[in-house]
Amino acid sequence: MALLQDGLISFFSAVGLTTVVWLLAGAVLHAGGRPAVPGLLLVLPLRGEALAMEADVRELRRIQGAAPGARIVLADCGLTEEARSMARYLADREDNAELVSAGEFHLGN
Repeated sequence: MALLQDGLISFFSAVGLTTVVWLLAGAVLHAGGRPAVPGLLLVLPLRGEALAMEADVRELRRIQGAAPGARIVLADCGLTEEARSMARYLADREDNAELVSAGEFHLGN
C-alpha cells in the first residue's frame, strides 16, 4: 500500500510541476504582446454606393487591432461622389487607413 501511495504522490507531483512550468513558459513567451506584421494590407474594394462601407471599415478596424502594423486600404473601384466623400472621411478618421483609386493600387513588382 505504501508503494501505491508513493507512486501516486510522485505522479501528481510530476503533473503539478509540469503544469507550473507550462504556465510560466506561456506567460514568458506571451509577455511581448502580439508581434507587428509590417506590410500587411487589409484591402476593401468599394464600388457604387457601397452601402455597407461603414460596417466593413469597422470590421477591418477590429481585425487591425489583432494585427498591429496592418494598414487599411479603401480601394475606389467606381464609387459615387457621395460614397467617395464618405470613404475619404472614414480614411481620414482612421490612423492607418487611406483611400486610393483602383488605378493607383498595385501589388507586387
